[in-house]
Amino acid sequence: MPKNQPIDRVLAIVIFCLLIFGIIMISSVSVYESYQLTSDMVRQGIMDEPTNSFYLWRHFWRAILAIPLWVFAIYFPLTFWKQIALPLFVISLVLLIALFLPGIGANYGTSTSWINIPFLPSVQPAEIVKLSLIFYLAVWMEKRQELVRSFQYGFIPFTVLLSMVVILLAMQPDFGSVLVIAIVAASMFFAAGGNVLHIFSGALLASLMAYPIIMSKEYIRNRFLAFLNPDLDPLNIGFQIKQALIAIGSGGLFGVGFGKSIQKFGYLPEVQGDTIFAAAAEELGFLRIAFLVLAYGIIAYRGYHIAMHAKDRFSMLIAVGITSWFTFQAIINMGVNLAILPLTGLTLPFISYGGSSLLVSMIAAGILLNISRYAQAKTYFVDRRRIRRTHYSQSRRRRRT
Repeated sequence: MPKNQPIDRVLAIVIFCLLIFGIIMISSVSVYESYQLTSDMVRQGIMDEPTNSFYLWRHFWRAILAIPLWVFAIYFPLTFWKQIALPLFVISLVLLIALFLPGIGANYGTSTSWINIPFLPSVQPAEIVKLSLIFYLAVWMEKRQELVRSFQYGFIPFTVLLSMVVILLAMQPDFGSVLVIAIVAASMFFAAGGNVLHIFSGALLASLMAYPIIMSKEYIRNRFLAFLNPDLDPLNIGFQIKQALIAIGSGGLFGVGFGKSIQKFGYLPEVQGDTIFAAAAEELGFLRIAFLVLAYGIIAYRGYHIAMHAKDRFSMLIAVGITSWFTFQAIINMGVNLAILPLTGLTLPFISYGGSSLLVSMIAAGILLNISRYAQAKTYFVDRRRIRRTHYSQSRRRRRT
């Protein structure tokens, strides 16, 4: 058993700073949306008077709850997550299926992505399945380390397993989560020693299969049209992209000043969630928002470094999956706000408003830091791929003889 050591302090500080940054930005950008929402509640008799801090306080208390969960995940044994990987994955699939049951699934915008049961907190199963799939894939790939490069015994079962999740998410539809989960799964498959040709072939086939779905759904088709030409319909399908670009451009180098955003007053849809990056860029400016981009770069560097030095194969795969999740979800969110990617509806990790996203992300971050406590100097990531290829070659020779 490797001797445990202090957690990766750099990674821990960056994650905590992002959490605090998220609270600070939501205190500024959500004032208009909070007032509008609570004004409707007053008219319905739910509240006595409107407030401009509705989203702030809900996010603040969720952050307070997330911190002990984060610490718990840092020091709780990793063997526990390995033991519950299968039941947790099954539960997450059941939750995804429950979205389609009458009276349970709640519509939000164009998708049914929330479980909303009276007197219970609402839950977004897509966030839970991101972590549960990482656990289960890590267990599955660890057991199949000599078969993962095989098309018949590695790639095909991997594709079937991934398709179970992707189909349920696409039915909501939640193509943002589909994209993140596909990237995370592919990253883990590659790290486990999967054939690169299989990965690219699968991605190409998935793209070809997704094309008719994109063309058949008007709102999805509109998102791609707006991405290709933001000026096509700036008051309708191109509204969000256009307003995000206006916000980022208005910020310039130094920003308009904290709390002085104009775009947050009804121009940026989901300003406390999907487009918080654009609002932050408007208030803080390019030079300051660059530190936010740097923070996610540090998460990527430290996370993959932890994976390379993980104590065992299971830990390595978990670290790759979690790091890929945070990194690529942040890239996609910022890319959408910069109009270099189509609209997806993904949150910015640790910053955007959203209880399920924040709580699950903090637990995942804690698990990543837990793995860092047992890191070893030797680069296991490279060694295991070499050993895996050797075992696979030997097994093929045995079958031929």
